[in-house]
Amino acid sequence: MTSVLASEISLYELVAGSTSAPFAMQVSPVTFKALMSSLLDLLVEQNDTASVWVKLPKGDAWQTEFDRYLERAGADQQIHCFKNQRDDNPDADLKQAFAGLERTGTNQPSTVLVSPESPLRREYFLLIWSKQFCGLLVGHRARLAPVLREGDTLVQVDEDGTEKKQSLMAFLVVDPIVVREAIASLQPLMPRSATLPEWETFDPMLVNQLLTKHIQRQEELWQRASTHRKQAEMANLLQLQNEELLSTIRLKDEFLHNVGQELRTPLTNMKTALTLLNSPSLKPPQKQRYMDLLARECDRQSSLITSLLDLVSLDQMAEQTTVQALSLGDIVPGVVSTYQPLAEEKGVRLAYTIPENLPAISCFPTWLKQIVINLLHNGIKFTPRGGQVWVRAKQQGDYVQLEFRDTGIGIAAGEIPKIFDRFYRVRQAVDEDMGGAGLGLTIVQKLLLHCGGSISVKSRVGDGSTFNVLLPIYRGSEEG
Repeated sequence: MTSVLASEISLYELVAGSTSAPFAMQVSPVTFKALMSSLLDLLVEQNDTASVWVKLPKGDAWQTEFDRYLERAGADQQIHCFKNQRDDNPDADLKQAFAGLERTGTNQPSTVLVSPESPLRREYFLLIWSKQFCGLLVGHRARLAPVLREGDTLVQVDEDGTEKKQSLMAFLVVDPIVVREAIASLQPLMPRSATLPEWETFDPMLVNQLLTKHIQRQEELWQRASTHRKQAEMANLLQLQNEELLSTIRLKDEFLHNVGQELRTPLTNMKTALTLLNSPSLKPPQKQRYMDLLARECDRQSSLITSLLDLVSLDQMAEQTTVQALSLGDIVPGVVSTYQPLAEEKGVRLAYTIPENLPAISCFPTWLKQIVINLLHNGIKFTPRGGQVWVRAKQQGDYVQLEFRDTGIGIAAGEIPKIFDRFYRVRQAVDEDMGGAGLGLTIVQKLLLHCGGSISVKSRVGDGSTFNVLLPIYRGSEEG
């Protein structure tokens, strides 16, 4: 049988207005569906003659759950299904109402189409009446704007435009008086042949069974959600690791490409110089110039290979070596003395100031020496004749600051963020010596990173540069 419900009945308001009304619950569609499933499972287990009234939201998951009940329900069950009727095509609604039932192979329940004007259009319910048990689960879909689409699908659009599940205001009632009132409000829509099972007695144990079943179902849902959450977290972790791996591979490929380019340049220059040296008309001054070019390119090639080996071995050294207390006075004066002849040859004044009372730093001697060598070499290289290079040290909080300042040609502001990149050469030396490998500052930054320090630079074109190195003060194990 099919009929159309157009009355002003609202089961939600009926329960809310009853004297024994329970507290209204705000629940998600998942919780509402779990409560419905618990009631249906209890009904199947009792195997009593029962009348069932049901109105479900749209969606295969809801229909599949109810089909599962229909497959197990006895032939003496009276089932009445309510469906929202669309204004445009009620016949299509009726066909859809029977589609799920035909799959089960059960007798077709009576179907009631709810008109667009009925308050039931925004409500979902499961009403059960048997000899020893009755229950009513009713949910009300509040008007929450903006709604994603029309109909009774439990989805809305949040303020930020994202789709989310819409919650329900719901009641769960087992009071026979309230349930009878709800049945009476729907009775005019029922077939004339429909009868209620005769009420015998209320079994309180059934409520305990209902509660137990719902707790078990919620536990199953929680376990399933927990498993899915762990799988999602693992998937996210694997995706991050995959992205890091791909990024590492890209950086490695880029590094190898740059290495190839850097190695090719001096080889090309040396090959050109060797070809020109074979010319029979070559004059002695030209021959000497090409010989000097060969020497410079060989030095450049050697410097590049040495820097590459240092760069590759840094991570391995950091893992295998333990940092120790180190005094700046044991390293810096010796390196500065080594570079004094080079500075004098270029006409650059080189000086340093290292206070004796500075605390020890946490670093390896070879690392500190490499840091000072690279920064001193750059300072002298890019300072013209008559200029000055200073090295100063002072304590700054938990660090010792080592300052390298020169009066050289300086660095443009736009180039400063790039100077620590591999193979990046921003400035030409004042004597046009391009023998550097472009890895010195990269190595300095990596060394400081491994020992817990840092480096910063201030510079302006024509006014020189100041590199500030912060080295952590050594803290022994007894100091934590």
